Amino acid sequence: MVHIRTDREISLISASCQIVADTLNMLSEHVRPGIKIIDLDQMAEEFILSKGARPAFKGYMGFPSTLCVSVDDEVVHGIPSNKFLEDGQIVGIDCGAEKEGYYGDHAITFSVGNVSESRQKLMKTTKDCLTKGIAEAKPGNYVSDIGYAIQSHAEKNGYSVVRELVGHGIGSNLHEEPQIPNYGNPKQGYKLCEGMCIAIEPMINMGNKEVVTDADGWTIRTADGKVSAHFEHTIAITSDGPKILSAVSKNG
Repeated sequence: MVHIRTDREISLISASCQIVADTLNMLSEHVRPGIKIIDLDQMAEEFILSKGARPAFKGYMGFPSTLCVSVDDEVVHGIPSNKFLEDGQIVGIDCGAEKEGYYGDHAITFSVGNVSESRQKLMKTTKDCLTKGIAEAKPGNYVSDIGYAIQSHAEKNGYSVVRELVGHGIGSNLHEEPQIPNYGNPKQGYKLCEGMCIAIEPMINMGNKEVVTDADGWTIRTADGKVSAHFEHTIAITSDGPKILSAVSKNG
């Protein structure tokens, strides 16, 4: 079932998104060589709780942590550990929060110290893929228009798009219909309309598109061991086009 949200519901989703955006903004000051990944998770949990919200990922289908922290060839769903971040790595941090029954979801891939130009280009391209996907999220377009824009930009730059993992609807549940693939042909799938709230999240690999799951049952990494980047925003589809709900507020 695809939900069409009221203005009040979008306001509540936006409030949860702001907490997530502020959490990642806070963490950005701590993502550096030598930081222990589990410490970032603890900081995020304390911050979210201080805002009267609940970490949305912790306990979700048994996931043990507040953040998904995915380093280098880890695509998504990395479990925070006692490992330290190292100079030259890239790290995707995905965060969710729930407040008053509504959810926010947002992810950023960060540089750790001095990152190679090739990795910087992957990160920039993935972020640009997100921007191009969001631009297609407007009334009258189709779900596949988002994926087509993302896939076209990624492949034009020599990268591949993960198929097994997709964006999603969001609102009173963390994951709702419709699914939002990061690939596809235009004008297919569900027709977008005003009031829909969706999370768009391109996962772009430097090498091949294939992924594997670690023995922990959560961590998904590239099959060829090459690095991957991940960016995500929660948006509302309005009569004026897409509105990003998980951007850091200039008043925040």
